[in-house]
Amino acid sequence: MDDLWTTGRVQARPGFGVPRAPWGRARRTAGHYLVDGETRGLKTKRHRKWGRFLAFLAVIGAVIGLTAGTSMQLWKHISLGLDLKGGFELLYQIQSSPDKPLTPDGAKAVVQAIELRVNNLGTGSPIIELEGSDQVRVQLAGTFNQSEAERVIGQTADLKMYGNATQDKSGKWVPDEKTLLATGADLKPNSRWAQDPTTGQNVVTLEFKDPKKWQDITTKYLQKPIYVFLNGDLLTAPTIQSVMSNGQSEIYGPTLSTPEACNELAKELNAGALPYPLKLISSTNVGPSLGLASLKATLWAGAAAILLIFLFMLALYRMAGLIADVALVAYLYLVLLTFAGMHVVLTLPGLAALVLGVGMAVDANIITYERIKDELRNGKSVQSSVIAGNKRALRTIIDSNATTFIAGAVMYWFGQGDIRGFAVALMISIVVSMLTAVLLSRAMLLLFTKSGVVARPWWYGAGKGVVQS
Repeated sequence: MDDLWTTGRVQARPGFGVPRAPWGRARRTAGHYLVDGETRGLKTKRHRKWGRFLAFLAVIGAVIGLTAGTSMQLWKHISLGLDLKGGFELLYQIQSSPDKPLTPDGAKAVVQAIELRVNNLGTGSPIIELEGSDQVRVQLAGTFNQSEAERVIGQTADLKMYGNATQDKSGKWVPDEKTLLATGADLKPNSRWAQDPTTGQNVVTLEFKDPKKWQDITTKYLQKPIYVFLNGDLLTAPTIQSVMSNGQSEIYGPTLSTPEACNELAKELNAGALPYPLKLISSTNVGPSLGLASLKATLWAGAAAILLIFLFMLALYRMAGLIADVALVAYLYLVLLTFAGMHVVLTLPGLAALVLGVGMAVDANIITYERIKDELRNGKSVQSSVIAGNKRALRTIIDSNATTFIAGAVMYWFGQGDIRGFAVALMISIVVSMLTAVLLSRAMLLLFTKSGVVARPWWYGAGKGVVQS
């Protein structure tokens, strides 16, 4: 028993002669459990911090990787305006008359008719806008035959069918307006060139919107001629040999002797007649080399401005500035993605609005970081300062961007041409900058702060003399 007292394996309470070895073991075991629990808690906390830091790095990697990997492909889907790509601009005046005054609905119908004609040229993302009350501006970017575009846009295929026509003293055929049977407006926009399988003659196929109308005409004029006039001149006068109930027919004539002539007439018929005649006021041509030079100069200037902004943010706000730079990269990518998705035509004013949006996004970050620095100077911890600074800056950022967005909306509503293009690009830039500067930048900053990897206020733009509580 004495050996047990001297070895220390069994302890006795002072004043008692009875050993209490089991209670001693119990107290030691509880202490061990307490130490183990604290150790596991520290490990869990450390794991959470490193998990946040890894999530922070993953966000940066995703932004940089996605931007670097797909930017070139995305740029190919951006439609460039004629000031960046080259092309030409046509300005037309709508010609009205006392018998047919121009109305707002009539002007809109002219714009729609021009859009159909321009689509036949195969140009991508044309700009067709109504200026004032009686002028239409057409911008076609790319390499096209200008004379062909002017002819397709301004010329009207005025096709009319009459039941009677006579020759005047000069030998010209004159239709009897009282016997008008059908016009080009009665036809479906699916006319095309074809060859008669029997004679091999070049023809233009026609199909009526209402087959019953063509059936009634061919029934009434069976074994009689129908006089087909194109732009006031007699094209052909075929004799109806049978009743046609399917609404299909074809026309031919001396002016349609080649496939090219048939295709041109088919395009004009499919485009439809213009509600009002057009007069070409001006035509401006921008060569491809000049457009390419403008694009290169603008991109270099924009890249230099963005690089200076990146360096400024790094120098002034250190790690927080790096986060702002990553958010700016995301901003540029998302703006271009929006332009491509909405088929926005990017022009020089649009590029200016995009660079202006970079400044606005940086301004939002600067407001936030200055609020954070104020909180750090007041002695708060880094994490508390980041949370409070973001909260204090949010209202100011929203108010600033909202007023600029309203200005852009007013410019779009009352402006024309390049002014509207600038307004569209500006409003898109504002919305995207709000998403990146407020949401993405804020989330990245909170992840980095809560990771605790760098806790010195200096890394967040505060002076070295600032000490957190």
